[in-house]
Amino acid sequence: VALRHFSSNHGNTVFSIYWKSYYRGISFCNQIIDKVATMSEGQLAAADRKQLLAEAHFLRGFYHMQLLLNWEKIIIRNEYLTGESQTHKALSTRTEAWDFICAELDKAGSMLPQDRPSSEAGRVTKGAAYSYLGWAYLTRAYEESDKKAEYLGLAEAAFNKVTGYELESDYGSMFDGTNKNCKESILELQFTNSTADGTFHKHVLHFWVAPGSMSGWDEIRVSDMMYNEFLKEGRIAEGNMYDARAYGSMMFDDPYYYEGGHILGYNYDDIYDENSATRYNYRKYMPSTWSDYAQNYVGTNMPLMRYANVLLMKAEIYNEQGHPEKAIPLINEVRSVHGKLPAMTGSDQAAVKAQIEHERLVEFTLENSRFYDLRRWGKLDEAMKADGRTGFSASTHSFLPIPLMEIQTNNKINE
Repeated sequence: VALRHFSSNHGNTVFSIYWKSYYRGISFCNQIIDKVATMSEGQLAAADRKQLLAEAHFLRGFYHMQLLLNWEKIIIRNEYLTGESQTHKALSTRTEAWDFICAELDKAGSMLPQDRPSSEAGRVTKGAAYSYLGWAYLTRAYEESDKKAEYLGLAEAAFNKVTGYELESDYGSMFDGTNKNCKESILELQFTNSTADGTFHKHVLHFWVAPGSMSGWDEIRVSDMMYNEFLKEGRIAEGNMYDARAYGSMMFDDPYYYEGGHILGYNYDDIYDENSATRYNYRKYMPSTWSDYAQNYVGTNMPLMRYANVLLMKAEIYNEQGHPEKAIPLINEVRSVHGKLPAMTGSDQAAVKAQIEHERLVEFTLENSRFYDLRRWGKLDEAMKADGRTGFSASTHSFLPIPLMEIQTNNKINE
């Protein structure tokens, strides 16, 4: 509740755990980089050493980037800690932190393989490194306006190195467990229903989004704003349908859901009736069958970076560079393949910007990008007020406060 109303303080447990978990991951990366680099050929083959170091540099950059997206200032942890004195380190400026993150991702990209065999599905590739590098530079372009043109160019160059991917025509299949690590997937958080050898890599996100009539928790709902955004273009998609991403993302009152077998084998009126508290819920991340859904835990993957994101971020770059004509084909590619929609209308920079905002909203709902998009565009205050979040102020709530545990144990921090 405190996080929702932006009333949390330095002692909030939830984001303190995030901070601690990211830095624990960074610590593991530092240990690998410190130890593996000194191993001899007899201890570790050169190819294995290169792979481990590449993955460690990627993850160290990735974890620092997640921290910097959520906190205004962070501590750059770039060495393996061997003594208590090393734990005392000051916060870095955002420029220093971004420089470090970009260097790590660029280094990883130069070392990582282009592809992985199926036995290594989920492990990072060049595409992952350069996708996050492009995102980092795109974010910097807005934050450091005096270098906007330079960073837009670097972002474009990074995204141009993301090759070998294609959009997946069945949008919903990327989230229901039937199409893991597909041709659009650049990086996915891996889960599995298998418990062989004592492993347990499952989650319960399906219960969070499902309505109570399906024994769901009904905690993460489709807002009225989101519902209207999905359907606002009307029935202009193939087959006189709404945007196909609406059907892949939510369950709502539409003839599509009365034809049988579209909600885990049930029709819309089997799930909702006149007494239902809601008339629409998320479908994204729900498994494809009732037998899978009915398990307490499921093994559906969570895409972290998709090729659609790369295309829409490139479109944003082109538009910011004053070339909406280069952005439009990328937008239309996503609309056609994922939405089954006709080309966008409008051709000037303002129209393209508005279209990108719409496409990102319906394309990436529940994929943890909206807050960062709004902050990048300077629209946090506007969006929060429109949603009734009266306790929000961009000047004080755009980032999380440094956790109390860090302040109390790090002598170099005065927050």
